Amino acid sequence: MYNPTTRLLTILELLQARGEISGSDIAERLEVEPRSVRRYITMLRDMGIPVEAERGRYGSYHLRPGYRLPPLMFNDEEILAVVLGLMMARKAAVVTSSGSESASAKIERVLPLELRQRVRALQDTLTINLTEQEYANPAESEVVAAVTLAAHEQKGLAIRYESSRLETTERVIDPYGVMFHTGTWYTVGYCHLRKGMRVFRLDRIRSTRATQQLFERPADFNVADYILDSIARMPDGLLIEVILHTSIERARRVIPADMAVLETHEDGVMMRCYASNMDWMARYMLRFSFGFRIVQPEALRDHVRMLAKRLLKLAEA
Repeated sequence: MYNPTTRLLTILELLQARGEISGSDIAERLEVEPRSVRRYITMLRDMGIPVEAERGRYGSYHLRPGYRLPPLMFNDEEILAVVLGLMMARKAAVVTSSGSESASAKIERVLPLELRQRVRALQDTLTINLTEQEYANPAESEVVAAVTLAAHEQKGLAIRYESSRLETTERVIDPYGVMFHTGTWYTVGYCHLRKGMRVFRLDRIRSTRATQQLFERPADFNVADYILDSIARMPDGLLIEVILHTSIERARRVIPADMAVLETHEDGVMMRCYASNMDWMARYMLRFSFGFRIVQPEALRDHVRMLAKRLLKLAEA
């Protein structure tokens, strides 16, 4: 369960956290024999760490009074980078949830209050949605930190935002949360300039400024659902409408939330999305295990017919 280095670090943490601890308690925590504990204590002393012992039946170990381990010399951005890395590693199953949470807790314990609040804002408001072979767009860490802190404290944030058409606007937003999806950071919330809900890409936020304007996030608001639905509705090519002859639950298991909007229909499920490559869309739909009827566009019908004819010829060959 533990390697020697991990055991030494665990003993140090116990000595710092508890002040005084018996050899038997250390042995139980490390799952080793008491004589092994004595060996590790000797190793710590050889490293210059003043571990002192109280001998006798109820003997114990403690650090010399006044001794404290030197803090990690990380700046604020390095700490935020470490926390983000732990969150993403846990999401990608690179480390276990318990390992990530334990490491984050140890980091938090030695942070000053202001930085601890920024770290907790990241943990409380970030949603990370990883898929295979993702590459992140370079959103500045200061922007990620500023937006997550504003979402956590429920305070408005003044931003300078550059649209996809390279138009820059100044606006105040009430960010409800932050999400990482397919290589891009997003936030969603109320935009005071447009007087409505909007989704923003963080790599397009050029500057931020905190405000003291409080807002209240709806209790039942789901950041991930809203952002994925918004992405699916973004016009990119021709509007596609297809009636799927299946249940809404089954359709959602097959079709990603960011690919199409799915709504219950009298004949099954209405799928709406945008696509510019009709051949790819036709091939994708032919993998469905349920039937469907194309409402529009005609170009998609033509591609499905063409592929169906090819498959029929192959089957008859």
